[in-house]
Formats: sequence, C-alpha cells, structure tokens
Amino acid sequence: MQRLIAPLLFGLAGTAILVWLGTWQIQRLAWKEGVLAEIESTIAADPAPLPRMIAPAEQRYQPVTLSGVIEPGELHVLVSVKRVGAGYRVVSPYQTEDGRRVLLDRGFVPVDQKAAPRQTGPAQIDGNLHWPDDRNSSTPDNDITGNTWFARDIAAMAEVLQTEPLLVIARNVSPNDPAVTPLPVDTSGIPNDHLQYAITWFSLAAIWVIMTLFFIRRQSRDRQGL
Repeated sequence: MQRLIAPLLFGLAGTAILVWLGTWQIQRLAWKEGVLAEIESTIAADPAPLPRMIAPAEQRYQPVTLSGVIEPGELHVLVSVKRVGAGYRVVSPYQTEDGRRVLLDRGFVPVDQKAAPRQTGPAQIDGNLHWPDDRNSSTPDNDITGNTWFARDIAAMAEVLQTEPLLVIARNVSPNDPAVTPLPVDTSGIPNDHLQYAITWFSLAAIWVIMTLFFIRRQSRDRQGL
C-alpha cells in the first residue's frame, strides 16, 4: 500500500493544479465578457463632440457625429475581410464645420479598386473614435512612398495628411459612397478564448485522473502477480 501513496499524491496534486487552472480561466471568461459588454455599451452610446483634449484610454470607441467635408487624399491600409478577401481600408482627411481636420477611416475597398475614384465633398459621418492596435512584432514597415500601410499608425498618418492625430471609424456616411464598405468598430476582433482554455484544462484534469487510476491499478495487479 505504501508504494501507491506516492503516485496517488502525485495524481491528486496534478489534478488539483489542472482544475485550478480551468477554474481560473472560467473566472477570466466572466471578466472578459464584462469588458466586452462595457465596450459594446460604449460603442452604442449617444454621440459626443470631438474632444479637444485627447485621452485614448477614456475616449476609445466614443461615438461621434460629424458634419463637414471629406477632402481629397487617401491612405490605403492592407487588410483582409472574411468571405471577401484582401483589400484596403481607405483613410481620408475630413474637415469639420468648425475647421478641424481629422483622419476618417471610410471603410473597405477590394484590392483591384485601390486606385478607383471615390466620392469627396460634404458628408455627415456617424462613427467612433478609435486608437487601433494593428501593429505587432511581425508587422512590416509601412510603405509610405507606395501608399501601402500595414498598420493604422495614427501619428504617421496624421503627419502625411496634415490632420490632428485623431481617427474616426465610419459607421455610416451620408451621402453613401457605394464603392466603400464601412468597417465599423465592434468587439469581434477582440479575442476571448478563455472558455476553450478552460475546457482544455478540465479535459487534461480528467485525463490525469484516468492515467493515475490506470497506473495505480496496474501497480496493484503487478504486486498481486496478476
């Protein structure tokens, strides 16, 4: 019996650790769902004026309604859209009625429409402020000369288009430009894999229990000469 104590304790300890990890992921899932619900609530809130003092942490996803003019000039950000394929986000300068110039992410165009003409002029915009985190360690440098961007680097874009470092993601544009499909902000791009992680840890815990029982049974049978 003493020979079985060590594998039994090892099995119990391993199972306890794996169950704790699964429980922790369930707790993280509840936290992430709360964060996503708060973001969705912010996105759908009443519009506010463009801020004079920029505070990304507090103003991210803030809804805005703008009246003004889409000005000539575009920056093209390479993206891929599900069930559509590769294309570009079109970012243009937008001048508000009170003379402010900001960046406007108008939406998506297919690759073969990069150089096609698009509407400019008076337009009303419903959208959200955003400070996107497009860049990671594998993101190439932007080809500013060739006007192919791989991340929405707001400061660099604002410098090229001579606007404030403030980006509005269009939700609705009136009058509508049928050549551009808006890609409004939402929570679909925010990862929430905690449930899958929890299932993985709990599954490993179950496997650990089965393996421990199998090992103990085998040890017992060997001692009995069976």
